[in-house]
Amino acid sequence: MHEMALMESVLDTVESSAEQAGALKVVKVSLSVGEMTEAIAEALEFAFEALTDGTIMEGAELAITYITPRSRCSACGNEFEHDRFHIICPRCGSVNTRLLAGRELYIDSIEVDMPDEDGA
Repeated sequence: MHEMALMESVLDTVESSAEQAGALKVVKVSLSVGEMTEAIAEALEFAFEALTDGTIMEGAELAITYITPRSRCSACGNEFEHDRFHIICPRCGSVNTRLLAGRELYIDSIEVDMPDEDGA
């Protein structure tokens, strides 16, 4: 289950960033995930809950936006969206295509609770 390893890497970054900012608690983590990563939402959510238990991220909301794959045909230059399995150019039928989007996984935003101005 590669989702656990993916989420572990994401949460290491989130926790480090939150601690560097002096955050008390992480409230929400928003991710963008390319469909070509084949990461399953339920597995990512499970990993998030399991890995945040007992951390400053425990109870935080996880929001995932999936990115539709998009490719460019090397033969005719056509850019097109597609699913994970159909990467043939719809204009000319070429299989010589290059993936432009859909394999990424990145953190869009992290929402945190910060201490009050007086340090409380």
